Amino acid sequence: MKIGIVGSGDVGQSLASGLIEFGHEVMIGTREPSRKELVKFKKELGKRMKLGTTTEAASFGDICFLAIAWNAGEDVIAMIRPQLAGKIVIDVTNPLVFYDSGPPQLAVGHTISGGEIVQQSLPDSHVVKTLNIVNHQNMIQPKFKKGDPIMFVCGNNKSAVNHTSELLQELGWKDIVDLGGIEKSRLLEPLCLLWVEYGIARDTWKHAFSVLQG
Repeated sequence: MKIGIVGSGDVGQSLASGLIEFGHEVMIGTREPSRKELVKFKKELGKRMKLGTTTEAASFGDICFLAIAWNAGEDVIAMIRPQLAGKIVIDVTNPLVFYDSGPPQLAVGHTISGGEIVQQSLPDSHVVKTLNIVNHQNMIQPKFKKGDPIMFVCGNNKSAVNHTSELLQELGWKDIVDLGGIEKSRLLEPLCLLWVEYGIARDTWKHAFSVLQG
């Protein structure tokens, strides 16, 4: 499958590495595709890895991941909106605001979520929120000593959610729960803050959520 990744940071690069391991063709879209570190990264991953602009990556992918910083979201989404029409957009972002001291906070939350804003901004696309509650290094082939982590998905289009869940299964996720419409992002995005606070409290960034049944 051809997969576009809009965003070239740690999240985008981890997704690209893992997807290529499973045989997918990937294009990372960035504002600076000629950056030396990205050119080196492309060379390391081989011929299935491509670099392009954000619009080129959005055009390239049969499915696209949105993996950008929240403060860049509005401008980037406006640029790629035409290329994403009719496509599944897997939104792994969190609407975080960072401060000089203390942990990040959510920019939105109770009455609307980042996932809903992305869907409103991409009305002709099928947005699915997932993978936003785990470290980028564990988004693909998650392995934990004490059990299998859970991954939640939500989106308005049932077919898009099912396709995304199938991709997650292929990438190593065993426990996947469909929460419903994209408004359930209001539950998932605060989980990111809980993940951060747990990491601070326990001095670890290699953790994920699981649900125990009695």
